[in-house]
Amino acid sequence: MILDNPASVAAPFGDRFAHVARLDSLILLAGQVAVDDEGAVVAPGDAAAQAERIFDIVGGLLAAHGAGLADVLFIRTFMTSLDDLPAYGKIRHRLFPAPGKLPPASTTVEVSRLFLPGAVLEIEVTAAVPQA
Repeated sequence: MILDNPASVAAPFGDRFAHVARLDSLILLAGQVAVDDEGAVVAPGDAAAQAERIFDIVGGLLAAHGAGLADVLFIRTFMTSLDDLPAYGKIRHRLFPAPGKLPPASTTVEVSRLFLPGAVLEIEVTAAVPQA
């Protein structure tokens, strides 16, 4: 088992957790929010812009372990308002599925708030590293 914070992505707040847990070819990412490299929320309140940033971060974390968005198996999304679902859905629809594949399995829930003011999405991803 590997717990990792790849240098390609800013370290978690206060190094309280690992961004990536990997067991053989299975990768589980901690929940990601839309922050810049200094930890400031990107586009407060804007679900589409935050989704773009989060999936950029997710892509970097997966790439550090030999995977990419096409290798995502499951997405769990926490939203502060399901009214933002259409904006978020446009980003998801553009990024998933990979050509010739079904979209990943997913769960989306509304929560009262997230741990950073201005963050409206938190996304967890499970992926599998492609076998050579």
